[in-house]
Amino acid sequence: MAKIVGVIQIKGGVGRSTIATNLAVAFSHLGPTTLVDCDLPQGTSSSWFALRQADLPDERLSLATASNHLELLAVIKDCLARSSYLVIDGPPRLAELTRAIIMVSDFCLIPLGASAAEIWSVSDLLVTIDEARAYRTKVDARIVWTRFRGQTREAQELLSGGRKELGLLEMKARLGYRVAYSEALARGLSVEEWLDAQAHTEVRSLVDEVAGIIGEKQV
Repeated sequence: MAKIVGVIQIKGGVGRSTIATNLAVAFSHLGPTTLVDCDLPQGTSSSWFALRQADLPDERLSLATASNHLELLAVIKDCLARSSYLVIDGPPRLAELTRAIIMVSDFCLIPLGASAAEIWSVSDLLVTIDEARAYRTKVDARIVWTRFRGQTREAQELLSGGRKELGLLEMKARLGYRVAYSEALARGLSVEEWLDAQAHTEVRSLVDEVAGIIGEKQV
Protein backbone atom coordinates (compact mmCIF):
# COMPACT_ATOMS: atom_id res chain seq x y z
CA MET A 1 0.00 0.00 0.00
CA ALA A 2 1.36 3.41 -0.97
CA LYS A 3 2.19 5.90 1.76
CA ILE A 4 0.52 9.30 1.33
CA VAL A 5 1.96 12.56 2.64
CA GLY A 6 -0.10 15.74 2.35
CA VAL A 7 1.33 19.26 2.50
CA ILE A 8 -1.47 21.60 3.51
CA GLN A 9 -1.83 25.30 4.33
CA ILE A 10 -4.60 27.75 3.53
CA LYS A 11 -2.15 30.64 3.21
CA GLY A 12 -0.04 31.08 0.10
CA GLY A 13 3.70 31.65 0.00
CA VAL A 14 4.57 29.51 3.02
CA GLY A 15 6.62 26.85 1.23
CA ARG A 16 4.09 24.13 0.41
CA SER A 17 5.43 23.44 -3.07
CA THR A 18 9.04 23.67 -1.88
CA ILE A 19 8.41 20.99 0.72
CA ALA A 20 6.28 18.81 -1.56
CA THR A 21 8.80 18.77 -4.40
CA ASN A 22 11.73 18.04 -2.12
CA LEU A 23 9.88 15.20 -0.42
CA ALA A 24 8.86 13.79 -3.80
CA VAL A 25 12.45 13.70 -5.07
CA ALA A 26 13.70 12.13 -1.85
CA PHE A 27 11.06 9.41 -1.77
CA SER A 28 11.58 8.63 -5.45
CA HIS A 29 14.97 7.24 -4.42
CA LEU A 30 13.12 4.60 -2.40
CA GLY A 31 10.42 3.72 -4.90
CA PRO A 32 8.01 5.02 -7.57
CA THR A 33 6.60 8.32 -6.37
CA THR A 34 3.73 10.48 -7.61
CA LEU A 35 3.64 14.20 -6.90
CA VAL A 36 0.00 15.35 -6.89
CA ASP A 37 -0.48 19.06 -7.63
CA CYS A 38 -3.74 20.35 -6.16
CA ASP A 39 -2.73 24.01 -6.30
CA LEU A 40 -4.48 24.77 -9.58
CA PRO A 41 -4.49 26.83 -11.72
CA GLN A 42 -1.23 28.20 -10.28
CA GLY A 43 0.40 24.79 -10.60
CA THR A 44 3.81 25.51 -9.07
CA SER A 45 4.61 21.83 -8.62
CA SER A 46 3.47 21.11 -12.18
CA SER A 47 5.78 23.80 -13.56
CA TRP A 48 8.64 22.49 -11.42
CA PHE A 49 8.02 18.96 -12.70
CA ALA A 50 8.01 20.06 -16.34
CA LEU A 51 11.39 21.75 -15.89
CA ARG A 52 12.78 18.73 -14.11
CA GLN A 53 11.63 16.23 -16.70
CA ALA A 54 13.18 18.32 -19.47
CA ASP A 55 16.61 18.28 -17.80
CA LEU A 56 16.57 15.28 -15.47
CA PRO A 57 13.99 12.77 -16.75
CA ASP A 58 13.31 10.10 -14.15
CA GLU A 59 10.79 7.29 -14.52
CA ARG A 60 10.60 6.90 -10.74
CA LEU A 61 8.89 10.29 -10.35
CA SER A 62 5.55 11.13 -11.96
CA LEU A 63 3.03 13.95 -11.76
CA ALA A 64 -0.75 14.00 -11.35
CA THR A 65 -3.15 16.91 -10.85
CA ALA A 66 -6.47 17.32 -9.09
CA SER A 67 -8.65 20.42 -8.94
CA ASN A 68 -11.30 19.02 -6.58
CA HIS A 69 -11.77 16.23 -4.07
CA LEU A 70 -13.37 13.85 -6.56
CA GLU A 71 -10.43 14.18 -8.94
CA LEU A 72 -8.06 13.62 -6.02
CA LEU A 73 -9.78 10.39 -5.04
CA ALA A 74 -9.61 9.20 -8.66
CA VAL A 75 -5.91 10.05 -8.85
CA ILE A 76 -5.17 8.16 -5.65
CA LYS A 77 -7.10 5.11 -6.83
CA ASP A 78 -5.14 5.15 -10.09
CA CYS A 79 -1.75 5.67 -8.45
CA LEU A 80 -2.00 3.18 -5.61
CA ALA A 81 -1.15 0.25 -7.89
CA ARG A 82 1.95 1.84 -9.42
CA SER A 83 3.36 4.18 -6.77
CA SER A 84 4.99 3.47 -3.43
CA TYR A 85 4.61 7.09 -2.32
CA LEU A 86 2.22 9.95 -3.04
CA VAL A 87 3.09 13.50 -2.04
CA ILE A 88 0.17 15.94 -2.28
CA ASP A 89 0.73 19.67 -2.73
CA GLY A 90 -2.49 21.18 -1.36
CA PRO A 91 -4.32 24.37 -2.38
CA PRO A 92 -3.89 27.75 -0.58
CA ARG A 93 -7.48 27.84 0.58
CA LEU A 94 -9.86 25.97 2.82
CA ALA A 95 -11.94 23.79 0.53
CA GLU A 96 -13.36 20.30 0.28
CA LEU A 97 -10.10 19.40 -1.42
CA THR A 98 -8.13 20.32 1.71
CA ARG A 99 -10.44 18.20 3.84
CA ALA A 100 -9.99 15.29 1.45
CA ILE A 101 -6.19 15.57 1.64
CA ILE A 102 -6.34 15.40 5.44
CA MET A 103 -8.59 12.34 5.32
CA VAL A 104 -6.59 10.31 2.79
CA SER A 105 -3.06 11.13 3.99
CA ASP A 106 -1.06 8.96 6.34
CA PHE A 107 0.62 12.14 7.51
CA CYS A 108 0.20 15.88 6.88
CA LEU A 109 2.74 18.66 7.09
CA ILE A 110 1.61 22.24 7.74
CA PRO A 111 4.30 24.73 6.64
CA LEU A 112 4.25 27.80 8.83
CA GLY A 113 6.41 30.89 8.85
CA ALA A 114 7.27 32.51 12.17
CA SER A 115 4.95 35.48 11.72
CA ALA A 116 1.81 36.47 13.58
CA ALA A 117 -0.27 36.65 10.37
CA GLU A 118 0.64 33.10 9.40
CA ILE A 119 -0.06 31.74 12.85
CA TRP A 120 -3.48 33.42 12.83
CA SER A 121 -4.22 31.96 9.39
CA VAL A 122 -4.00 28.39 10.70
CA SER A 123 -6.98 28.72 13.06
CA ASP A 124 -9.53 27.76 10.39
CA LEU A 125 -7.37 24.83 9.33
CA LEU A 126 -7.34 23.59 12.93
CA VAL A 127 -11.14 23.39 12.85
CA THR A 128 -10.97 21.29 9.69
CA ILE A 129 -8.38 18.96 11.25
CA ASP A 130 -10.59 18.52 14.33
CA GLU A 131 -13.58 17.77 12.10
CA ALA A 132 -11.54 15.16 10.23
CA ARG A 133 -10.58 13.50 13.52
CA ALA A 134 -14.28 12.98 14.24
CA TYR A 135 -14.33 10.58 11.29
CA ARG A 136 -10.75 9.31 11.40
CA THR A 137 -9.05 9.27 14.77
CA LYS A 138 -5.53 8.74 13.43
CA VAL A 139 -5.15 12.10 11.68
CA ASP A 140 -1.50 13.08 12.13
CA ALA A 141 -0.85 16.71 11.17
CA ARG A 142 2.25 18.59 12.35
CA ILE A 143 3.73 22.04 11.88
CA VAL A 144 7.01 22.51 10.06
CA TRP A 145 8.49 25.97 10.61
CA THR A 146 9.71 27.64 7.42
CA ARG A 147 11.68 30.84 6.69
CA PHE A 148 12.82 30.37 10.27
CA ARG A 149 15.33 32.72 11.87
CA GLY A 150 15.90 31.03 15.19
CA GLN A 151 18.54 33.50 16.34
CA THR A 152 16.09 36.43 16.51
CA ARG A 153 14.10 37.33 19.60
CA GLU A 154 10.96 37.86 17.51
CA ALA A 155 11.15 34.32 16.11
CA GLN A 156 11.51 32.83 19.57
CA GLU A 157 8.55 34.83 20.88
CA LEU A 158 6.38 33.84 17.92
CA LEU A 159 7.45 30.24 18.27
CA SER A 160 6.41 30.18 21.92
CA GLY A 161 3.13 31.97 21.22
CA GLY A 162 2.35 29.78 18.24
CA ARG A 163 2.81 26.62 20.28
CA LYS A 164 0.31 27.82 22.88
CA GLU A 165 -2.23 29.06 20.35
CA LEU A 166 -2.15 26.19 17.86
CA GLY A 167 -1.63 23.18 20.08
CA LEU A 168 -0.21 21.05 17.25
CA LEU A 169 2.85 18.85 17.31
CA GLU A 170 5.91 20.33 15.60
CA MET A 171 8.56 18.77 13.44
CA LYS A 172 12.04 18.93 14.91
CA ALA A 173 13.40 19.90 11.49
CA ARG A 174 13.03 23.56 10.48
CA LEU A 175 13.68 25.27 7.18
CA GLY A 176 15.60 28.53 7.35
CA TYR A 177 15.20 31.76 5.44
CA ARG A 178 17.36 30.78 2.45
CA VAL A 179 17.31 31.80 -1.20
CA ALA A 180 18.41 28.26 -2.08
CA TYR A 181 14.82 27.04 -1.69
CA SER A 182 13.38 29.37 -4.32
CA GLU A 183 16.40 29.00 -6.61
CA ALA A 184 16.20 25.21 -6.65
CA LEU A 185 12.43 25.25 -7.17
CA ALA A 186 12.75 27.63 -10.14
CA ARG A 187 15.14 25.21 -11.85
CA GLY A 188 13.23 21.99 -11.35
CA LEU A 189 15.68 20.77 -8.73
CA SER A 190 15.55 19.56 -5.16
CA VAL A 191 17.51 21.56 -2.62
CA GLU A 192 19.96 18.69 -2.25
CA GLU A 193 20.85 19.22 -5.92
CA TRP A 194 21.62 22.90 -5.30
CA LEU A 195 24.58 24.68 -3.74
CA ASP A 196 23.76 25.37 -0.11
CA ALA A 197 25.09 23.00 2.53
CA GLN A 198 22.87 24.39 5.29
CA ALA A 199 19.74 23.97 3.17
CA HIS A 200 20.87 20.42 2.37
CA THR A 201 21.07 19.64 6.09
CA GLU A 202 17.64 21.15 6.81
CA VAL A 203 15.90 19.23 4.05
CA ARG A 204 17.68 16.00 4.89
CA SER A 205 16.54 16.32 8.50
CA LEU A 206 12.94 16.94 7.41
CA VAL A 207 12.93 14.04 4.94
CA ASP A 208 14.37 11.60 7.48
CA GLU A 209 11.89 12.76 10.13
CA VAL A 210 8.91 12.31 7.79
CA ALA A 211 10.20 8.88 6.72
CA GLY A 212 10.40 7.81 10.33
CA ILE A 213 6.87 9.00 11.07
CA ILE A 214 5.32 7.05 8.18
CA GLY A 215 7.33 3.96 9.06
CA GLU A 216 9.93 4.05 6.31
CA LYS A 217 13.68 3.71 6.51
CA GLN A 218 15.72 6.86 6.14
CA VAL A 219 16.00 7.98 2.53
